[in-house]
Amino acid sequence: MSLADELLADLEEAGDEGDDGLYPEGEEGESDGDAEQERNDGGGLEDIPEEMEVDYSKADSVAAIAKLRNSKQFSDIMEKIAVYVGNQRKLSDVSGPVEADPEYKLIVAANNLTVEIDNELNIIHKFTRDKYSKRFPELESLVPDSLDYIRTVKELGNNLEKCKNNETLQQILTNATIMVVSVTASTTQGSLLNELELKQLEESCDMALELNQSKHGIYEYVESRMSFIAPNLSIIVGASTAAKLMGIAGGLTNLAKMPACNLMLLGAQRRTLSGFSSTSLLPHTGFIYHCDVVQTLPPDLRRKAARLVSAKCALAARVDSFHESSDGKVGYELKEEIERKFDKWQEAAPVKQVKPLPAPLDGQRKKRGGRRYRKMKERLGLTEIRKHANRMTFAEIEDDAYQEDLGFSLGQLGKSGSGRVRQAQVNDSTKARISKSLQRTLQKQSMTYGGKSTVRDRSSGTSSSVAFTPLQGLEIVNPQAAEKKVAEANQKYFSNMAEFLKVKKEVKK
Repeated sequence: MSLADELLADLEEAGDEGDDGLYPEGEEGESDGDAEQERNDGGGLEDIPEEMEVDYSKADSVAAIAKLRNSKQFSDIMEKIAVYVGNQRKLSDVSGPVEADPEYKLIVAANNLTVEIDNELNIIHKFTRDKYSKRFPELESLVPDSLDYIRTVKELGNNLEKCKNNETLQQILTNATIMVVSVTASTTQGSLLNELELKQLEESCDMALELNQSKHGIYEYVESRMSFIAPNLSIIVGASTAAKLMGIAGGLTNLAKMPACNLMLLGAQRRTLSGFSSTSLLPHTGFIYHCDVVQTLPPDLRRKAARLVSAKCALAARVDSFHESSDGKVGYELKEEIERKFDKWQEAAPVKQVKPLPAPLDGQRKKRGGRRYRKMKERLGLTEIRKHANRMTFAEIEDDAYQEDLGFSLGQLGKSGSGRVRQAQVNDSTKARISKSLQRTLQKQSMTYGGKSTVRDRSSGTSSSVAFTPLQGLEIVNPQAAEKKVAEANQKYFSNMAEFLKVKKEVKK
């Protein structure tokens, strides 16, 4: 092949890839991830408005509308799976590119078939619902899951009394749902079905259950070949979860094109249980949230872990789609990184150490000490009266000292003796100090000169300065003269304010 021919071939391949990237499913511009997300979330036919939905009640049989079960494509793929299911192969056994291997093509076709089976199950569910609404129209709102609805219809049929004490129905529905279904069945306005309608319902239920069984068989086969298709993705989330992700995405290539935020939602179920509590439902949780890697963590960390695992699965799927790291080295590295982060999240908070206070930055202060400083502290200390007022008696209700100041009491002042506030012993160290000049002034003011009066001396009013003597009779004397003389002598020599006297020494000649 010449250089020009190779260039033309490359241009044609680039043009085909660009078209597939823009509109992989047709001219609608809908990507595989969005289409599968709608199917997974209950979209597709269920999201069509009521006036645009197809009325399957007029169909003669389920085979007229659900043709996948009897198609040649379905039978060929199931036969090939039965042939390959017993032969375990490795990636090293493949010669040439993996896409050219027939078993790899079969796995991709089987993944695409699971998507078609889901669409077929939706059609059969609508057919069964339209047919059975004549007998029990309320059952659709009570049992929202399509497969559970089909199993319930097959078990009940025309006889709605089978709801009570039915062991088969207890394996399909919960006890609370069975109770609501039985109560609603006793008051339903539906009419009985004829034999032809019962036969059509039974045929549709059998076809749906057979297709569901075939889908699980495909999942088991793809799961057993995950080490051959996507070894790195299988190491992170396990072969079972990886097979489910590939099946619902429509292949490894479509899975690699999805962003991590869409990858996390694959497998999410939309449930609208009217009349039931929605606290137990987990919205926006798919296969990755329910895998073993995430479920081993505490419940408060599972959503955060699901986002982390989804990001690593997106990387692993892209590595597998380009057939790099066939030995799973990248998968082991990503899983180790996930486990390290999980351990970091679950580590206990570090113990807060009690640190001593740092040394003060300011320098040493000059503190005066000695006798004068101690005396000053004694003067500024608590007096005995304040100490008694601050002291409280245990288990005794105190009386408030003031009506407007609640909680203020006199403590133990006046609690002993007569009950009155007694004068505490005066401590000289805490007594107010008076200067010597002020003491002299006060002492001079207290001195009395002249006659003694009752006002200044505070003596009895009958006292008088007239004295009776046996010799002279009446004599006026000064009773303060002797006291004044003694006071002046004391003030000069023995007073507290007395100063040293200067004695002049005589110089001897």
